[in-house]
Amino acid sequence: MFKRFLSYYKPHKKLLTLDLIASFLISAIGMIYPVVTNKMLNIYIPEKMYSTIVISGLIVLGLYFARMLLRYFVQYYGHIIGVRMQAQMRLDLFNHLEKLPFSFFDNHETGRIMSRLTSDLFEVCELAHHGPENLLISSVMIVFSFAYLFTINKALTLIVFICVPILAVVAFFMRKAMRAAFDERRKSNATINASIESSITGIRVTKAFTNAKREEEKFNKGNTQFANASKNAYKAMARFHSSTSFITDVFNVFILIAGGIFLYNGKISFGDYSTFIVSVNLFINPVTMLISFTEQFQDGVSGFRRFTEIMDMPPEEDKQESKALESIEGAIEFKNVTFAYDTSDAVLENINLRLEKGKKLALVGPSGGGKTTLCHLLPRFYELENGNGEILIDGVEIRDLTLDFVRRNIGIVQQDVFLFSGTIRDNILYGKADATEEEMIKAAKLANIHDYIMTLENGYDSEIGERGVKLSGGQKQRLSIARVFLKNPAILILDEATSALDNTTEVLIQQALDELCKGRTTLVVAHRLSTIKNADEIAVIVDGKITERGTHDELMEKGGTYKDLYALQFRENDYIDIQ
Repeated sequence: MFKRFLSYYKPHKKLLTLDLIASFLISAIGMIYPVVTNKMLNIYIPEKMYSTIVISGLIVLGLYFARMLLRYFVQYYGHIIGVRMQAQMRLDLFNHLEKLPFSFFDNHETGRIMSRLTSDLFEVCELAHHGPENLLISSVMIVFSFAYLFTINKALTLIVFICVPILAVVAFFMRKAMRAAFDERRKSNATINASIESSITGIRVTKAFTNAKREEEKFNKGNTQFANASKNAYKAMARFHSSTSFITDVFNVFILIAGGIFLYNGKISFGDYSTFIVSVNLFINPVTMLISFTEQFQDGVSGFRRFTEIMDMPPEEDKQESKALESIEGAIEFKNVTFAYDTSDAVLENINLRLEKGKKLALVGPSGGGKTTLCHLLPRFYELENGNGEILIDGVEIRDLTLDFVRRNIGIVQQDVFLFSGTIRDNILYGKADATEEEMIKAAKLANIHDYIMTLENGYDSEIGERGVKLSGGQKQRLSIARVFLKNPAILILDEATSALDNTTEVLIQQALDELCKGRTTLVVAHRLSTIKNADEIAVIVDGKITERGTHDELMEKGGTYKDLYALQFRENDYIDIQ
């Protein structure tokens, strides 16, 4: 993982080198003051070298001014490096998320994913910036100060050095508890983000059911969990800092006592003793800085670990020999298809269907029977396990075709329409980004939405709000149909595209869908059986199995499940007398 983290520094090697050089010079300049202090006390003042005293002071002042500029460089450009690394990681993570299969998003809440893209990577950014600087400055200061203290008095220096292993042992054991506590706090933070995302997205449902109190309770539960996790994290941090600070205080006590004894016995001069007292903090402070750095290190490592957890999840991939057909007819065939989500019971069992180019196949049956799952398998939103059947397009197994080719040639219109924040133009052009104005307008006209768009003040540049909140259900559906018209796929999937609409709107949508289906191989999932009476074939799916097949007339004659469903929808009486 460490090597992986370092790889993000590669594009910034020059700037990082300058940053580290500046950090080194900051450390080196920090050593000037005790050296000058020693000369002052032992030579310049006793020998009354007043001009040398003034010149030495001015030199130190000039060096401190230079150190101010160096610190500015380190603070600014060090953060720039961190921000650029963070941006690259966020881009890599987002791009990887785009390649993950549907099953990942089935099992991970949006808010939790967002926390990994934002707060987790912010901690990584802080580590990327402060890590190299703190390590270099602290290491240089420890080595230089130890060497300098050793030239003043070897015995006192060794006394200080003996205390360092004690500090290291305490820090090691305290760090473990702090790491676990901060990991738990990060998970709790993700829980809060997930709760906020869910509540805000569903705010209209919350208000409609007057369930604000319930949402408050759900949020408060996560908020309390985060507060408790934070309490434990800060308790571990408090133990860490208080313990290590106590040991550094003990350093000073040892030096005070030992130095006083040495001075009393004449083993050190007053000037050297005073210099040693001033200089010992040059050794202790970087040690303390390293210890404090472990807190930031834990945050950064925890964030990077959560980053790599997602980055290591296998993306959707094409086989090495996968290909794209030069042209597509659109014939579809399901051969002995069996499918289950994870390790659950099979949702589909031994499905065999064939649909010729330009034909329409309707899938009907009770909810939960597997109709939508079958539709999701065709564009490879979920993959079939080896040995669980085959799905073919124009006689070629879809796993032997590239994902891009398969999905580019399949258009999907669903009941739950998703529109992106932005304008009507943005959402229609999502079907074909490089489409001309004429192509876009033609698609809108075919979808029966152009006339409505022209009544808006800004026309195609009208904002539709988050997820199209400013549009009605029928308008959103027609926009999604226009998007598919523009895509112009050879294969079409209609997944209950009109089931949530009123009768008048359904007529408009059905007209658009009928136009859309012309010349395309179409797979239709429908609960409203009136919309699929003219399908070339109808398959009834119950509990993952095909129980009936045929045209509308053939299935009505059989008098099976399809006829029962049809009769239920078109019964003459609106009420059933329950005895």
